[in-house]
Amino acid sequence: MALKIRLTRIGAIHQPHYRFVIAEARSRRDGDPVEVVGIYDPRLKGETVKLKLDRVDYWLGKGAKPTDTVHAMIKKARRAAPAAAPAA
Repeated sequence: MALKIRLTRIGAIHQPHYRFVIAEARSRRDGDPVEVVGIYDPRLKGETVKLKLDRVDYWLGKGAKPTDTVHAMIKKARRAAPAAAPAA
C-alpha cells in the first residue's frame, strides 16, 4: 500500500478549499483519505495553509510521498512555523 500526501478539493464552484490528506496512491482525488492533516484556502490573504507538521512528519517517516505541490507547501509551512512560535 503506497501512501501519498496530496490535496483534495472541497468547496463550491469558484470557491475552492483544499485539504491535505494522506491517501493511497491509487485512490481517487476526492476518495476516502487515511487521515486529514491540514487545510489550504487559496482565497484568504495572509496565512492560507494550516498544517499539522507533527502528523506530516509521522507519515513521512512511514514512507508516504508528498506530491510536488504539497512538498513545496510543507517547506513553506516549516519556514513559517519557527516565526509563529512564541519565544520562551
